[in-house]
Amino acid sequence: MYDEQQQPEHGPLAGFTVGVTAARRADELGALLQRRGAVVLHAPALRIVPLADDSELLAATKEIIQRTPDVVVATTAIGFRGWIEAADGWGLGEDLLARLRQVELLARGPKVKGAVRAAGLTEEWSPSSESMAEVLDRLLEEGVEGRRVAVQLHGEPLPGFVEALRAGGAEVLGVPVYRWLPPEDLGPVDRLLDATVARGVDALTFTSAPAAVSLLDRAEERGLLPELLAALSHDVLPACVGPVTAVPLQAHGVDTVQPERFRLGPLVQLLCQELPGRARSLPIAGHRVEIRGHAVLVDNVLRPVPPAGMSLLRALSRRPGWVVARADLLRALPGAGRDEHAVETAMARLRTALGAPKLIQTVVKRGYRLALDPAADAKYADV
Repeated sequence: MYDEQQQPEHGPLAGFTVGVTAARRADELGALLQRRGAVVLHAPALRIVPLADDSELLAATKEIIQRTPDVVVATTAIGFRGWIEAADGWGLGEDLLARLRQVELLARGPKVKGAVRAAGLTEEWSPSSESMAEVLDRLLEEGVEGRRVAVQLHGEPLPGFVEALRAGGAEVLGVPVYRWLPPEDLGPVDRLLDATVARGVDALTFTSAPAAVSLLDRAEERGLLPELLAALSHDVLPACVGPVTAVPLQAHGVDTVQPERFRLGPLVQLLCQELPGRARSLPIAGHRVEIRGHAVLVDNVLRPVPPAGMSLLRALSRRPGWVVARADLLRALPGAGRDEHAVETAMARLRTALGAPKLIQTVVKRGYRLALDPAADAKYADV
């Protein structure tokens, strides 16, 4: 009999597969997920190209030196460091730092603040929320009419931020420190797209808006955009590190989840709550069974299940306790063809994987059913 006090010997994400689209800090995110039991499918949806030799950055740097702005907004630590290093390489480092000491310097968050101070500068202000929306609110409350505002860009224009400043009367200078480009090898991205459309991942993580844009663009190029959006809207959980990252997905009508603090750790903790909360948990044959992405918890013991077995189990769990015909189960099996013997083979392997054969009953000449506990029958009778 199931012991509710039995402690699990697995992480909260055991049995789930999580897709990682990040290019930067992907190893860190992957390690955090794996430590909690997840299988990680990594496919960088973009690559970051430094612009140390880029004419746009050089021109923006020279303009700031020649015409000191009123405000400079530093948005990312890696970008701010890259800007100072590029200026040093051009022999303009000291001149740039001298101008930045004269301006109202705003840092988006603690990491940016650290990069600012490492350069020997002091920020005027940094929002507690690490949100560009809060930075924008402060600037608009101060009033930007007639002021020159330089904004270090993320790699693509910040949605709505620059436009709102210009609408308020500011002259805005973008400082493009690095640029996002599609990955040189599209193979991993295509495999991640295929896995998402096939519901082979349980969640897809995004840590930058350009990564979301890149994945959506690639899906559109392959004619998979409708299928991708359907998967993200129903079966695959899209998890974004913050609201700016979520904008491209929301523009396609996809709702996302986001942590309160826009960091990798809180993002992983959010997945640790959301994914187990979405798993189907049923009392079957005296056992507590929780159906996860590629595994099943039977009385808190993790049981890996082959893909065909998971397909059968999900089909049975849609109407717990009801008999599901072999023909219907055959349709649930990926690439099974027309031979109902494939159902029997997959069912035998499923029972072995579960380690408790009596969880699934054979109903002679009709099909199979989950052996739902009698007390639960009434609950699921009209499912």
